[in-house]
Amino acid sequence: MAKSQINQFISRASIALLNMTANWKQSSRTRLANLLGNIAWYVLARRRHITLINLKLCFPEWDEEKRIQTAKQVFRNLMRAALDHSVLWVGTKEQVLQMVKFEGKENLIEAANDGVIVVAPHFVGLDAGGIAINTFLRGSSLYQKQSNPVWDEWAYKGRKRFSDPILIPKSENAMREVLSLLKEKVPFYYLPDMDHGARNSVFVPFFNVPAATLPMVSRLARVTKCKVLWGIAEMTDDGYIMHLSKPLDNFPTRDYVADTMRINKELEAFILKHPDQYLWTHRRFKTRPEGEPSVY
Repeated sequence: MAKSQINQFISRASIALLNMTANWKQSSRTRLANLLGNIAWYVLARRRHITLINLKLCFPEWDEEKRIQTAKQVFRNLMRAALDHSVLWVGTKEQVLQMVKFEGKENLIEAANDGVIVVAPHFVGLDAGGIAINTFLRGSSLYQKQSNPVWDEWAYKGRKRFSDPILIPKSENAMREVLSLLKEKVPFYYLPDMDHGARNSVFVPFFNVPAATLPMVSRLARVTKCKVLWGIAEMTDDGYIMHLSKPLDNFPTRDYVADTMRINKELEAFILKHPDQYLWTHRRFKTRPEGEPSVY
């Protein structure tokens, strides 16, 4: 059997086992997630290193013990979110809405009439919030194709189950399609808090550390006249709460750098409420200002 066939067999078996947890109690999935998270903490050395570096940069006032405990909980929460996909991508609409509650749902419904950008940062409940929104509103989002075809098919079908959202493959021309859809008042679920390199990015503070950040929230809102609101998915003991804010006041302005700084500053406030629910495992500071060495 070829290596690719073996990998696909393992992937399908893993998905089947994961899907079996769809009807488990949340507490049971959480216990398994904690076990898997503890194992991942020791096995995924590179991600452990990145997480601790990020926390040290963003929270220099924390002692080492607090950073380690927070980082370990990040791994547990990520595993919990992974297992919860069994409900999100296999469960019924009723099961999804039992798992994911809304705060401010009316804000999104009202804003959608005029076109809206939902700024959804990389919290562990990111997919939970997005799938739950799809149960009542058809929108669009960018989609990163997975290198493993089995996992890619599973993820793609899972995200398309409700309302048939428009998933735009990430590419150099993807934002043109996004722009066109926003002009047609199709809601856009946008994840802007990643380091996409220096090209088209601006360096703005993120917890007082210069971070390469795409200013696309400001630019898209200015061109399309769409409203912008936050979509923050909070993980709770029994599921998730998707917090949907009112549209941002005085946004965008004519200064896209100031707007991007504002987005980062408001994101910081959300992170401070639940620092162990943010995706610290990605290299948020991989692109450095000219002349500065890598932090990783």
